[in-house]
Amino acid sequence: MKIKTVAVLGAGAVGSYVIWGLSNRKDIRLGVIAEGERAERMKKGCIINGITYHPEVWTPQEAKGTDLLLVALKYGALQGALESIRTITGEHTTVMSLMNGVDSEEIIAKEIGAAHILHALIKVASHKEGHGYCFNPETTIGIIFGELTAPYQSERVQAIEDLFADTGLHYRATEYIREEMWCKFRLKVGNNLPQAVLGAGVGCYRDSMHMKEISNKLREELEAIAAAKGIDIRKADDSSSHGSAVPPSARYSTLQDLDAGRHTEIDMFSGALIRMGKELGIPTPYNEYTYHIIKALEEKNDGKFDYQKDDESVTCSR
Repeated sequence: MKIKTVAVLGAGAVGSYVIWGLSNRKDIRLGVIAEGERAERMKKGCIINGITYHPEVWTPQEAKGTDLLLVALKYGALQGALESIRTITGEHTTVMSLMNGVDSEEIIAKEIGAAHILHALIKVASHKEGHGYCFNPETTIGIIFGELTAPYQSERVQAIEDLFADTGLHYRATEYIREEMWCKFRLKVGNNLPQAVLGAGVGCYRDSMHMKEISNKLREELEAIAAAKGIDIRKADDSSSHGSAVPPSARYSTLQDLDAGRHTEIDMFSGALIRMGKELGIPTPYNEYTYHIIKALEEKNDGKFDYQKDDESVTCSR
């Protein structure tokens, strides 16, 4: 098995890392999925670390049957992209989701079948600057992937390793991909969400016992759900514990979204945990509060609370 065609769905912070690395391969065809006005913008190139890259631009129909489809969307865009994913996926297409969270594979599998899915995650500190994206290739942990069951060194895992070799991309295969995904999920829930509510840099976890306590409670709820699902996150602790150092002022993706007036991926984080908690009979009070407060902050960004002096009066009990 040799991968000759790669399609990237989503050319933002995550997709840019893939485009940057695979653009070095001259023996494959690399394309970004886009249509209409977005396709015209993409044809002008992707600016990554100050350099403009020109992957091919394909419609879903043009990408049909590609060897590898990498899904790098924001969570809110996934439902609207399912038809495109279904169109692109051919009999021998492997689909890897590099989205945050732990349920995008399940959502995609309902459309195309679980046999096409190779579970994966990505760790890259990419951010937007001007019209492009920037990241540090040396400190980026990269793409982690693997089969859910043996044989773990499958033909398609070997094909992915061959594809990523000598590209500059950092990667590794693992026998514990589900545990690795939940380990990253725990990090996102515990670090992204309390900071987003407070509106402060990550130094808040170091400097405030209250912020640290909120972070710990969110993690405990997640760990209880994982345990009920038979997922032992400890199996991934050693391999996932290392990461890139960040300054106390760093603002993770959820807070970045709120800062920019965008809707967040809270449905993928606490929203998913609330749903799973209800299914398993596990209370998730910290995640429920966090879900609703971040939803309210989104509404505030949308202008829902821009009251005028002549607005209808409301009565508040004392």
